[in-house]
Amino acid sequence: MEFSKLLISLFIFQVFFPCHMSIQAAPANSDLFREYIGAEFNNVKFNYDSTTGSPSPTNGKFNVFWDSDNLSPSQVSSIKSTHSNVKVALSLGGDSVGDGYAYFDPSSVDSWVSNAVSSLTNIIQEYHLDGIDIDYEHFNSDPDTFSECIGKLIKTLKNNGVITFASIAPFDDDDVQSHYKALWKSYGDLIDYVNFQFYAYDQGTTVSQFMNYFNTQSSNYNGGKILASFISDGSGGLTPENGFFTACSRLKSENKLHGIYVWSADDSKRNGFRYDKQSQDLLAISH
Repeated sequence: MEFSKLLISLFIFQVFFPCHMSIQAAPANSDLFREYIGAEFNNVKFNYDSTTGSPSPTNGKFNVFWDSDNLSPSQVSSIKSTHSNVKVALSLGGDSVGDGYAYFDPSSVDSWVSNAVSSLTNIIQEYHLDGIDIDYEHFNSDPDTFSECIGKLIKTLKNNGVITFASIAPFDDDDVQSHYKALWKSYGDLIDYVNFQFYAYDQGTTVSQFMNYFNTQSSNYNGGKILASFISDGSGGLTPENGFFTACSRLKSENKLHGIYVWSADDSKRNGFRYDKQSQDLLAISH
């Protein structure tokens, strides 16, 4: 079974939302704020076919795996109609489902792409979504197969007018990076944002280390809009308590802050979304 989670993107002040290498230079600072929501079923709602057992990959036939009771099609429509600067995307893959890893395991490029286009088009249109985020972290395929499957999926959905943006969510692991860098090399011009998981670095990351990591990944995904990120439970990377917003202010002063994303609203709920709001406040400051 293939799984999708939900990602909400807030473009503060209604900023404009989220083949082969011909990457335009990314613009300077952006007001983009993104947050994963509903993946942990913590009863998180916007106002701030899930399965049981041990599912296996189904070659691109995706099912809803988020808190659809609180994040339903009508609720997606409602928040978008109330706030014109909100866009909502679904995220494909993730680390795990149930007791096992979520593997990217296509039977073939053509069959996977065909199934994925069909199943995702149905979900995206039913839930009134705007984009997709690629978050596979475990692979039973080589990098070139991953690149062709995901690249052709994004290209087809964009060409069909089903989505208006796409993002990827890699982190600093050799196997993960080999797959996403292959995708970036061939289809980077179709990828609007890089939700790099900076919180996957060691807990206790310093501001200077974070800045180095950011510059390294900006080089790996040259020309991409790399978003700064933190994890709400503080379990890794540079935390808000230890200088995350200092690092973001430095990036902003260097015209490199393309946005901030958070994993996740489900965990942020515990502290009243304190740092999520602080992120939006920082992004709202004029450049």
